[in-house]
Amino acid sequence: MIDGVATDSSSTSSNDKTRRTRRTRMTGAERRQQLLEIGRTLFAAKGFEGTSVEEIAAKAGVSKPVVYEHFGGKEGLYAVVVDREMRCLLEMVTGSLTAGHPRELCEQAAFALLDYIEEYTDGFRILVRDSPIPQSTGSFASLISDIATQVEDILGREFRSRGFDSKLAPLYAQALVGMVALTGQWWLDVRRPKKAEVAAHLVNLAWHGLDGLEQKPRLIGHRKS
Repeated sequence: MIDGVATDSSSTSSNDKTRRTRRTRMTGAERRQQLLEIGRTLFAAKGFEGTSVEEIAAKAGVSKPVVYEHFGGKEGLYAVVVDREMRCLLEMVTGSLTAGHPRELCEQAAFALLDYIEEYTDGFRILVRDSPIPQSTGSFASLISDIATQVEDILGREFRSRGFDSKLAPLYAQALVGMVALTGQWWLDVRRPKKAEVAAHLVNLAWHGLDGLEQKPRLIGHRKS
């Protein structure tokens, strides 16, 4: 009896069983995707060490063995989450480089990283943490290096057209991409100024820095080595 209304305990029990059955009616692919999404959220909020298999399983409404069955444990789940995020970011950056003018290419690269931070915030939080386990696609630093390689080709062409030593393009590419990546980490939390303004200032520094580049830069301090 609930609030004066008689209830059928057998019917209630049957409904509970039905709800439990519905919750577990996932294909293997659906369950794997569910665990990836839950793991991604927890890893972003708590980090690898702060997240447990028990918590992942509880959020998914499954037992711990299900997590082990799909990923072999927390390490395996984390590795897949990180690899997916790294591929997503790399694809966004490389796919954005479509313009012909070098300055616009700089803008596109800056926007691609800021877009990723804005749209995939949890993923970026995971990537910028120090990974406790090796990844098949490497570390965040190696990902930034991969992106720099794309920029390196652009800078190499620009250097050659200006009579600069194109062998130095990798150094400048690392510097430029590193600047954008570190600024992105800062913007991740402050979220101001607006994205377009951040991109404009990044390109302002990068482009005008390159525009006034000395062919043979010199040191003005006492130290020479």
